[in-house]
Amino acid sequence: MTLRTYSYRQVGRGTCHGQNARALCCALTLLAGLVTLAQAADPQPYRVEFASTGIKDIDSTVKATSQLATLRTSAPVDPFGLIARARSDVGRVTTVLESFGYYQSSTSITINGLALDDPKLGDTLTALPQGNDAVCRISPTLGPLFHLGTITIDGSVPDSARRSLELASGSPAVANDVLAGGARLLTALENDGYAFAKVDPPVAREDPNQHVLNLTFHVVTGPQVQIGELRFEGLKRVHERLVRRRLLLHTGERYNALAVEHARKDLLALGVFASVNVRLGDSADDQGRVPIIFHLEERRRHAVSISGAYSSDLGGSAGVAWSDRNVRGNAEQLNLGATVTNLGGTATTGIGYDLSAKYIIPEFAHRDQSLQFALGAIKQSLQAYDQRALTSGVTLSRKLSAVWTASIGISAIHETITQEGLNATYTLFALPMGILYDSTDVPSPLSDATHGLRGSLTVTPTSSHGYLDTTFYITQFSIADYLDLHRLFRTEPGRSVLALRAILASAPGAGTSPQTITDASCPPSNPPTNPPQCKVSVPDIPPDQRFYAGGSGTVRGYRYQSVGPEFPDGNPIGGTALTALNVEFRQRFGRNFGAAVFVDAGVVGEKLSPLSGLFHGGRCSASTTAQGTTDCWAVGVGAGPRYYTPIGVLRLDLAVPTYRRPNDDRFEVYIGIGQAF
Repeated sequence: MTLRTYSYRQVGRGTCHGQNARALCCALTLLAGLVTLAQAADPQPYRVEFASTGIKDIDSTVKATSQLATLRTSAPVDPFGLIARARSDVGRVTTVLESFGYYQSSTSITINGLALDDPKLGDTLTALPQGNDAVCRISPTLGPLFHLGTITIDGSVPDSARRSLELASGSPAVANDVLAGGARLLTALENDGYAFAKVDPPVAREDPNQHVLNLTFHVVTGPQVQIGELRFEGLKRVHERLVRRRLLLHTGERYNALAVEHARKDLLALGVFASVNVRLGDSADDQGRVPIIFHLEERRRHAVSISGAYSSDLGGSAGVAWSDRNVRGNAEQLNLGATVTNLGGTATTGIGYDLSAKYIIPEFAHRDQSLQFALGAIKQSLQAYDQRALTSGVTLSRKLSAVWTASIGISAIHETITQEGLNATYTLFALPMGILYDSTDVPSPLSDATHGLRGSLTVTPTSSHGYLDTTFYITQFSIADYLDLHRLFRTEPGRSVLALRAILASAPGAGTSPQTITDASCPPSNPPTNPPQCKVSVPDIPPDQRFYAGGSGTVRGYRYQSVGPEFPDGNPIGGTALTALNVEFRQRFGRNFGAAVFVDAGVVGEKLSPLSGLFHGGRCSASTTAQGTTDCWAVGVGAGPRYYTPIGVLRLDLAVPTYRRPNDDRFEVYIGIGQAF
């Protein structure tokens, strides 16, 4: 029985070992270069053909590793350079096959049907007419699949860490699985206090007759240590007491590599550091404690950002924001923003603005708790209403866990709203309360969610004074699920995603009351009036507190706020209940490009609509435009390209209504940063 010894290595790396071998490699490389320059100066065009092994993962890895394929267009070569490239691919492809457990594999590469060592190959290539492609064919032969035999750990290792290896005799001898087992073993030791543990690359001994590999892992655990002195380097304006209060590690605790990494990421989440790096002391002290040093690089204190968006219903918007990320040295944030809105658009009647100022105090009275003060001024000129408002609010937010966040606040709004010729002033006081669940693991709302759930529930008791004296409760619930379909489509994780969302909203305590409208669009009455008058049922809450659907946030394909009951002139009334559903499939292509197709549906009325109305004819059409309709579902469909940037996804959507009413546009266009939801 013959035994061969392997040291596991990464696929695609080849080296010359030994002083004589290295000298020979250098000489051959130099000789190949001289021959190339002397005999063939023109690039030799070629194409590559791959013989399938019958295993998709192996075939794709071979193609990704082959320099004949990856360098074909980016690095042209002459005929003799092509031969040298093909020869190097023999070893590369063989290494790929071995990494999948086929240790008696072989690789054959031919060029125009000739073997690479055929003496006629060079003359054949140089004699090819200019522009003719040489044909390189790569033919791997797998041979028998090897399995793992005995698995030995050389060194004293705790049983809990030993189990983390997760390698079993009889399993296929796949290199990535073996290397991952060694990495898990090292992580388990580091998480159990062995900060200086070492796990060498495994040594594999081949038994060719039994087609097995026997593995040996050499492990040195070192001492089990505790966390010692915590030091911070690089702090300038940020106060060290804030960092220490925020830090999740404490002197005297058992060292745990996972806990250290969690603490590093948590400091980075404060928003004032550009980078946070951690290193250990060289050794433990007499008490068995090892110092941990955090090197922190602070972000620039001030930042200016520019934003913009466009949709055919709301027109364009352009804004500028200024931020102070660290006002007093404790990561307090001051954010000032100004945006011009409604620059054109079929759902607008004039230019508007949105001015805001926010001051955020992190770590307010408790870890992971923040206090926000907000002031704002808004002007909107929409088909539904014209609004001028001053807003203010205070919000206390608390992060309950990695996925749960709760908030409570108080807000006040003083506004003047004009709707259908009626000018009214309102003063609103509200107590918004909410809870948020987010398991998508993305750093910001602009980031592309590829898995997990997002859910939120807000209840806002509101008291209205002025034109209306009433109390109502704005209740909104939304849930979005992101399903990674990479297993179904056999793609890389995160590149094929099905996004689903449902929105339910209602305003308990708000009713409807008849309102007399004087408008030329009112139907003739008996006796006739001049101008015509008609009564319309209108919710007895301010227009901006009502629910609307249509636009990029709910039902694409319909103008902003256009879905739901209408006045006689076709302008939106708004409702006291909203139901919306969204289904979107997102597919990425290459490095930065992607596309999405979607279906949106929504309905607005006096109460939440059952889904049966969507599937049994209750959809908006030319025959269901009567004012006050509450069971009319609007359905929009569309698609659009995506471009993935470091700051978020650049989105362009084109959507059309499936049932076009007289006042609907033929299509809507939406451009912005970030996915629709």
